Amino acid sequence: MKPEIAVLIPCYNEGQTVGKVVRDFREALPEATVYVYDNNSTDNTFQEALAAGAVVRKEPMQGKGNVVRSMFRDIDADVYLMVDGDDTYPAESARAMVEKVWVEGYDMVIGDRLSSTYFSENKHFSRSLGNEMAKWWINFLFHSHLHDILTGYRAMSFEFVKTYPTLHPGFELETEMTMQALDKRCKVIEIPIKFRERPAGSFSKMKPFSDGLGVARSFYVMVSRFRPVIFFGLIASLLFVPAIGLWIWGGVVFGQLSPISEIFILIGGALCALCGFFSLAVGAVLNMQAKHAREKYIIDCNFFALKRKEMKRA
Repeated sequence: MKPEIAVLIPCYNEGQTVGKVVRDFREALPEATVYVYDNNSTDNTFQEALAAGAVVRKEPMQGKGNVVRSMFRDIDADVYLMVDGDDTYPAESARAMVEKVWVEGYDMVIGDRLSSTYFSENKHFSRSLGNEMAKWWINFLFHSHLHDILTGYRAMSFEFVKTYPTLHPGFELETEMTMQALDKRCKVIEIPIKFRERPAGSFSKMKPFSDGLGVARSFYVMVSRFRPVIFFGLIASLLFVPAIGLWIWGGVVFGQLSPISEIFILIGGALCALCGFFSLAVGAVLNMQAKHAREKYIIDCNFFALKRKEMKRA
């Protein structure tokens, strides 16, 4: 049985390149349906995608995360292949990525640019640095060995797509998607792909400073959700240090200061210690919630897999 394949292309002002991207992926995966969601473009993105043979829809809420949320909600398929509309990702890798999901049972296949031509083609140092920082932290937190965290080229299973809560509206999407997959113990694999710079006249929509802050902010939020023991344990450690320091200092200078000053030192240390214990308690509670979320994910995956089989039989 052949899988239903959906190629998802979120677009904002990609009129120069989207037509070629649609044609390339229709040629690489002739059995697939190519969807382009136009995110309030002011150029001819909609017309170019339509002329190239894509199913084109509009998403009024601005931001890549909002577009992908609508795509995941609206479209049903066995395998989803998400790619940017800027013609930087090769369509010739599409078949191998789809087969990893459909034949080998992976939940997410990541198109790894960094093990191939990324550093020779990419001229933006800030993006490379952001990717390296995100890679180090995520691999440390989840004991993984991924190379490319911020790539927009991914193949995903039906179960992952339908149980994935897209929480962030913008370019934080890739970081969030990677952390969600690792946290839920999904089967994840990387495939090295070739990367090419945007063609002349085509410009990235990323804003290095504001989008970088957005990624950092979302990373902070997701670490507190997915690894609360580490996150709140670190906060507790930072609070215990001044508490111990104040108590030691209070013992050294005891009797040399006024009674009010000594009381304030003891109270200050006690407050820091109390906040530290409170932080540990919050981490423990959130860790139980994170464990419950993982268990719920497995239940939801089984439910959607069963539902998908029933739909196929019907």
